[in-house]
Amino acid sequence: MMQRIHVDSSAPKYQSGKWSWDKKSEALRFEQYFDLDDADERYINTNGYKFLRTFTQEEELIFRQVFVRPDTSYDADTVMINDVRDLVLFLMPKEFLHIKFLEFMHQPLVHRLLHGLIIYFEYFLRLVEFVLIRRDEIAGEMAQMQSEQTNEIKRIWSSYLSQYRILVARDYSTIITGEGDFKKFYHTKEIVNISSKIKDRYFHEQFLAVATQIVWITMHRRAYYLIEMEMNRLFRSEHFIANRPEYLKFSPAERCLLYGRNNKLVNYQKQTSPLIQELKNIVDEDMPILWIGERRYRGSDPRIAELELEYMVPGLQLRLIDIAHGILGHPKMLYNTLLSVDWPSVRYSNFSSEHDPYHIVGQPNLRIPNIDEAELRKMSQNLERFYKVFRIYEPTKRETLMNWSKREKIINYYHTGGILQNIYTRCEKQLVIDEKRPEVEQVVSNFLDVMQKLRKGKN
Repeated sequence: MMQRIHVDSSAPKYQSGKWSWDKKSEALRFEQYFDLDDADERYINTNGYKFLRTFTQEEELIFRQVFVRPDTSYDADTVMINDVRDLVLFLMPKEFLHIKFLEFMHQPLVHRLLHGLIIYFEYFLRLVEFVLIRRDEIAGEMAQMQSEQTNEIKRIWSSYLSQYRILVARDYSTIITGEGDFKKFYHTKEIVNISSKIKDRYFHEQFLAVATQIVWITMHRRAYYLIEMEMNRLFRSEHFIANRPEYLKFSPAERCLLYGRNNKLVNYQKQTSPLIQELKNIVDEDMPILWIGERRYRGSDPRIAELELEYMVPGLQLRLIDIAHGILGHPKMLYNTLLSVDWPSVRYSNFSSEHDPYHIVGQPNLRIPNIDEAELRKMSQNLERFYKVFRIYEPTKRETLMNWSKREKIINYYHTGGILQNIYTRCEKQLVIDEKRPEVEQVVSNFLDVMQKLRKGKN
């Protein structure tokens, strides 16, 4: 039997399972998921791969003690992209656990690509909700008429969505060209110039599946099929979208609003992805978008300045500019281990429509733009850009990547008798085992380094 421990610092935050009606006893009965290993409720299918939808209490303890981002990292008490990524890496299938894919997912440019995708889908889901509401308003016996101003606002919103796609396409195009650090991930081998098509296809499909899961969890786990459908359309084309009943069907007018004026569907042999289509047809006033995050924008275009602010402000400080990107920047105390909202914690926080810094209580909305915004942007002035943006990205240690690659072995170790340790058992072990310990001066130095890293120390 496996030895179990239960302390406040390592205990599960919730019971993993489902409620069902027991006809014999005529009462509700709770079934934990470790008794339902083959149940459909435990898995979710993404692009043909089975991801865990939840985990058992034992798996939760393993994840929290072995794989969760340590307290010594930046803003450990706040949800960031790395937290969502680590959760998806734990929930993803074991065939994804090869060192090349893990290195790829921890690259800074991939981090920026995921950041751009989260911003894009935040706005895309809001616009789809508007489309569905508007679909009901203009149909039926009480149908409403549309004015020219309404159509103009829709065109502006559609251009906004295209601008977010440009941000995603810029980073994606850099990755697929295999430049710099991505040379080792490129599908064509040097000298012989032979492409590994099969390996590259599986690598691409695995990334799309993981990206879909990351965006879905970040968006409060809503509109899963819509996110999966749009993710495949963005990186492939509409030729690769399966005909599933769960996917929404849009009219030509709705497609024009959501997909933009650059979307072209041709023969599948000549088809390019919508992301590349955006890069091929950038209007002059949107050209500064390509420099966002690289150089500081200097000009009078308010839309470019707004985009730069939304993109450059880290997810941890989004509440300071009153913008929401899913769960990014929210306190971890409001979420459980699966990064689902813990509503009792939210209620105790006393959020309201007047006090909602994390946009948890309020309904997502679209800002109504100035009706003349498109014309004003054409008259804006762009100055020379010479302020380069310096990024801070916490590198991933090789030991962390190797730890992820051995995920299945680590889980099996604890399943077959390994002891999940807490602070008390670790201290007892250190007292019993005679191991080499650092000097007091070194311990103090390490402590001060950590405090300075967390911006809590004094210079």
